[in-house]
Amino acid sequence: MLVFYGYAMVATFMALIMTKRMSALVGLIVVPIVFALLTGHQSDLGTMMLDGIRKLAPTGIMLMFGILYFSIMTDAGLFDPIVHRVVRMTKGDPLRLLVGTAVMGTIVALDGDGATTYVICAAALLPIYRKLGVKLQYMATILLMSIGIMNIVPWGGPTARAASAMHLDVAEVFLPLIPAMLVGFGYQVFVAAIFGMRERVRIGVMRDPAQLEGIERALDDMPEHRRPKMMWANLALTVALLYGLVSEVLPLAVLFMVATAFALMLNYPQLKQQQERVASHAANVLAVVSLIFAAGIFTGVIGGTGMLKAMSESLLFVMPDWLGPYLAPATALISAPATYVLTNDAFYFGVLPLLASTADAYGIGAAEMARASLIGQPIHLLSPLVASTYLLVSLLDLNYADNQRASIAWVFGLVLAMLAAALLFGIIPLRG
Repeated sequence: MLVFYGYAMVATFMALIMTKRMSALVGLIVVPIVFALLTGHQSDLGTMMLDGIRKLAPTGIMLMFGILYFSIMTDAGLFDPIVHRVVRMTKGDPLRLLVGTAVMGTIVALDGDGATTYVICAAALLPIYRKLGVKLQYMATILLMSIGIMNIVPWGGPTARAASAMHLDVAEVFLPLIPAMLVGFGYQVFVAAIFGMRERVRIGVMRDPAQLEGIERALDDMPEHRRPKMMWANLALTVALLYGLVSEVLPLAVLFMVATAFALMLNYPQLKQQQERVASHAANVLAVVSLIFAAGIFTGVIGGTGMLKAMSESLLFVMPDWLGPYLAPATALISAPATYVLTNDAFYFGVLPLLASTADAYGIGAAEMARASLIGQPIHLLSPLVASTYLLVSLLDLNYADNQRASIAWVFGLVLAMLAAALLFGIIPLRG
């Protein structure tokens, strides 16, 4: 019954938000409470909810101060040179802008962190999208694909989990996947070009030099908050922050808290100025952080009731016997919906070892199964259990359900492209 309740809980939540009968915030809180009561967990419901909130608290803190930090850098004008360069390179052409978004998003996503990528790209590109009138949904879909590809880097998280679960060196899992990631990037650029061509037809290309200059001038809003003399100091602080994120000298939440404090002191030394800057971004922070803590209730209940474990084990019983020799590509496909409804920890430490044990009987190695399990990661980014996606839709002022509908097919196409490349280059075998 736990399997039924687990899948029903996820399906109910998705149905409610996709049909816009509930907001994501309300659904993340109310739906798990109902299912916890149905499974007889009235007495320990509060404990499960608090456990889930505690687990996501560092993420909530990191996102809160991450938004504040990059918003302060935007106010101070750190990204102005990038924005002006992009305006000049795109020359008012939505096709160039969208392809440039794919390239920029993938480069920024080298740190493997979705939240950081979304905040930086939104800060740099959002003003241009709005001035040209390009659909923000296209930007969201492209950035989701950037993280879907780059989340596979060893410091992104899933690869380390897969390697640990299979008792392998991370390099043995990651390095052979690079060709598949490159093909994935090619697919992403192709999708960006399709979006760009659509926007060319819809809004055309802005060719008037005077209009382009007007856009650049319009982007220089809030001149009283710009700090051009602090450009190099802000750049040094941001580089130090990114180095700290990659090298993990401190927990991410702590790094962003410290960096935000220094950013405020450097750029806005007066107390009133600091209060104004924080207050101006409070709405964005509240919208995202409230969703993160609400998601904590969802994950706490689905894990604490035993639904998550039951759902993990159920995946093994739905596979027919004939699938055995094809477990490598099957795992690549299964990992997409599996990591959508399960956490990465549940899949890589609960399901993958069992799949690998079965695959071993057909001569499919642990490293090959680990690589296969990572190919479905782009779909994982659309999961209601992934905190950074709520940040993305909040930054771009999109509806969560609309983003799901608009992105899912394109992102699944990315999974298929990476799977095809993995089979073509022998990264995983077609059959054992």
